[in-house]
Amino acid sequence: MYNDNYVEFKKERDLGAIISDTFKFLRLQWKPFFGTIIRTSFFPMIIAIGALFFYMSSFSDFFGGFDLTVDVGVYNEPNVGLMFISILFMSVFFLIAYVVMNITALYYIKSYIDNKGVIDYQMIKDRVKDKFWSFTGLFILVGLILFMSALLCVFPVFYTGVVLSLAAPILVYHNLGAGDTISYSFKFINGHWWETFGVVLVVWLITTILGYIFSIPAMIYFFIKMGTIISANDPAVLAGSFTDPIYLILNGVSYIGQFVLYAITLISNVFLYFDINEQKNASGAMDKIDSLGN
Repeated sequence: MYNDNYVEFKKERDLGAIISDTFKFLRLQWKPFFGTIIRTSFFPMIIAIGALFFYMSSFSDFFGGFDLTVDVGVYNEPNVGLMFISILFMSVFFLIAYVVMNITALYYIKSYIDNKGVIDYQMIKDRVKDKFWSFTGLFILVGLILFMSALLCVFPVFYTGVVLSLAAPILVYHNLGAGDTISYSFKFINGHWWETFGVVLVVWLITTILGYIFSIPAMIYFFIKMGTIISANDPAVLAGSFTDPIYLILNGVSYIGQFVLYAITLISNVFLYFDINEQKNASGAMDKIDSLGN
């Protein structure tokens, strides 16, 4: 019997169906879905935002170092070391936050699929612990591969970026390690690169446009402050603008909004994974045939 309150993942879809079913899933599951993500990712996300504030503060000190103390004629050297430390901290804690969110969101969807809409929250918590290092290794490997691809030329990074966009769902549904997931991603996408590219591009455009909505308050406030900065013509004023409490809070809200929007990408990637998997293996059709005998 057809259930309008349940979204079937294991079937072929075109681009339009992937996008519409992504938002249908969000409409039906937004409260428990985001509630679960918040419960597991709240502290890593808050720490990541704190690391962002530390980075902006060090950025302020860096610019402040160019200030010339007129009364004593002493040049304050920019604190480059502190800035690099803040970048390292921010990178590490944002990596942790995104890893935890990926595991939570993907295993929430897996539980949703396996149990026909019923969510096993304990399983999700267990997977956050069990799969943390596998996902961390995967993210680091993907980052290194994309970095090396970017050094070669523009096209390789586009190609590998699309291929590796489904690495996280592949790790979940094939239960592979980080290295094996990378290898299998190239095999899995073979023959479906353009299809994957189309979905990734459209979802990226949607999330980018929606992300600007969260960034608008910080942008407006910054442009208002720019009037003061330009008129003052003082590096110290520019440096102080990055530690303005209102500006920091607005930027924190912007990053939290973009963090939430990232869930749209994860959901659409799972739909895309099952679309390609169905074309290759017809696993969804086989599951339905098997269920008829039970």
